[in-house]
Amino acid sequence: MVTLSNQKRKIDLRLLLIEDDANLVRTLKADLQQAGYAVDVAMDGVEAEYLGNENIYDIAVLDLGLPKRSGLEVLKSWRSSGNTLPVVILTARDSWHERVDGFKAGADDYVGKPFHVEELVARLTALLHRANQKPGGEIELNGLVLDEEQQTVTTREGKTTSLTGTEFRLLRYFILHADKILSKSRLTEHIYDFDSDKDSNVIEAYIKRLRKILGKDRIETRRGQGYIFKATP
Repeated sequence: MVTLSNQKRKIDLRLLLIEDDANLVRTLKADLQQAGYAVDVAMDGVEAEYLGNENIYDIAVLDLGLPKRSGLEVLKSWRSSGNTLPVVILTARDSWHERVDGFKAGADDYVGKPFHVEELVARLTALLHRANQKPGGEIELNGLVLDEEQQTVTTREGKTTSLTGTEFRLLRYFILHADKILSKSRLTEHIYDFDSDKDSNVIEAYIKRLRKILGKDRIETRRGQGYIFKATP
């Protein structure tokens, strides 16, 4: 059983950042990646609508003032087509009418500009946990503890190991999908953004590293299918 605690952490992996301010995109993308997300960027409404319908994202951050198509139009289009992607909208802090319009169109939450990235990450965390019907936080699976703030894993024997960003994202995805067959392509899709080198053979190297940390029997290889992360080794 996966349990989670502490409200300052997120549980999912891939985020679509929709913003046309290049300076904000540059800094915000780096901050969100540091927080553990694989981040793709759309800088206009047409691209945003298309990417958001690709069904590969766990959450989106949506600015309303976009070129080609407004963020509000994008959101209405998603919702009218049955797209339930969780969305946090970015609005001017004093534009209460934008917030109202956003919620009417189907937004899940908002952050007013200017904002502190810690506030945005906290809202993303809370929204993701609501969407997955779990309280926010530190992930534990049968004595295995993944600390999402420190990006470390602690085994049942009490040994704590620091993880690289990719190792952390891979292990988090495994834990949240324990006892399920996960193909290489699915793992690659959820731990890398579009700008990353998506050589699926690299996944094997990271899995080998996780086996050294957790024990070789924790991750089972299914020939021609992928991998299973065992909830109980």
